[in-house]
Amino acid sequence: MLGVVSNFFSSFSSGEINISTVLLSLVIATVVAMLGGAIGGMLLAGKDIGYKFSATLGGLFGPAGVIPAVLLGLAVLNLFTNS
Repeated sequence: MLGVVSNFFSSFSSGEINISTVLLSLVIATVVAMLGGAIGGMLLAGKDIGYKFSATLGGLFGPAGVIPAVLLGLAVLNLFTNS
């Protein structure tokens, strides 16, 4: 079990693109986008519609632009590393 985790983190840190590193990158990007969207929603519309509601909406709409961009970026990286 320890060897599998060690191999995973070594492939992730070396920049090797496989399905496990793509999924981990996608999860990290989604979490960061949700945090950023919630903070942005609170800053933009907190006084108007309430801070909790604007944070909820920002957290839901934040990853909408990030997930396709991350997948596209990983696909381009995969093309450049294979050629």
